[in-house]
Amino acid sequence: MIPVPSGVRVWLASGVTDMRKGMNSLTTMVQGGLGRDPHGGDLFVFRGRAGHSVKVLWYDGLGCSLYVKRLERGRFIWPSPADGVVMISPGQLGYMLEGIDWRHPQKTWRPTAAG
Repeated sequence: MIPVPSGVRVWLASGVTDMRKGMNSLTTMVQGGLGRDPHGGDLFVFRGRAGHSVKVLWYDGLGCSLYVKRLERGRFIWPSPADGVVMISPGQLGYMLEGIDWRHPQKTWRPTAAG
């Protein structure tokens, strides 16, 4: 899991991204296509056409990092292309990277009284 600092915004680039793109191409895509600052400290998440892999671009103040995750089973839940760029919370990103539907996570039952 990526250690995401509190207060960091996470942006999902809707639609599909060519997973052959590297750090420089994705940074240019963030700046030109998404209209965001790639060096502002936000996380930018891109999904491949097949839906089983994502790339996360993050500038931490010292340098740019590119993380890749591929699910062995299933697909990442992704917004429709009409949504543009979608902002999610770092917690929702954690769900997504675990293969859980980040839009509607299921809460577990908690007892109301002890004993």
